[in-house]
Amino acid sequence: MKGATEQVKVHYKGSEDDFIIFIDDLDTYKSWKSDKSIPLAHFVSAFKIFVTHQQGAQGAHDSASKGQLESEFGTSKDDEVIKAILEKGNVQESSMPERQGPKNDSQGPMVAH
Repeated sequence: MKGATEQVKVHYKGSEDDFIIFIDDLDTYKSWKSDKSIPLAHFVSAFKIFVTHQQGAQGAHDSASKGQLESEFGTSKDDEVIKAILEKGNVQESSMPERQGPKNDSQGPMVAH
């Protein structure tokens, strides 16, 4: 079994674009919403803001440009934008099931003799 994982992202629908950030720890994020002393680094996956070009949370993820951040949030400072997305956005959870299958076909009974 390989690759079972859960992905959590926060989606913010802006006036021009949809913005997304990924988080690692949903429980810590929920705690942060009521206790802002918790460092963002404890639950934010990467300090990178993605834009989906009005395709919602499921669209193609491109890095948001400084201009896009400036026009939507009034700043291009990543920390401030991430905080705004975390405060105003919606959590989207998706799980990726485990993949099963042969791990190494060159060994064992699967090899034709």
